[in-house]
Amino acid sequence: QVQPVESGGDSVQAGTSLTLSCAVPDYTASSMCVGWARQVPGKEREGVAVIWPGGGMSYIADSVKGRITITQDKAKNTVNLEMNDLKPEDSGVYYCGAGHLGYAGSCQGLVTTPDRRVSYWGQGTQVTVSS
Repeated sequence: QVQPVESGGDSVQAGTSLTLSCAVPDYTASSMCVGWARQVPGKEREGVAVIWPGGGMSYIADSVKGRITITQDKAKNTVNLEMNDLKPEDSGVYYCGAGHLGYAGSCQGLVTTPDRRVSYWGQGTQVTVSS
């Protein structure tokens, strides 16, 4: 069963850091793209970051580049999203999703078109950033 499980959402002040964690089965992290997307009410889900199977490559959305890092912890079977210098516009429900490799072995589609490319979504975790 490929079912990502997110944790780590919280209410924080602007300028601080937060790390979200996504638990996935070992075979998922080694064979599928795993990424994060966020959503606020009334808007489409926005892809944030994705990591390739095995954790060797990653892709970060331009909107958060420089402030967000995605890593894979193989010992814990988690994919983590480290967010720094948080801003109020970073608030939303953060979802972890897993999807298959795309054209030419790319995972980038999980960020550019997450609702088309992700096959399995977690239940989401809320992040609220106050100014």
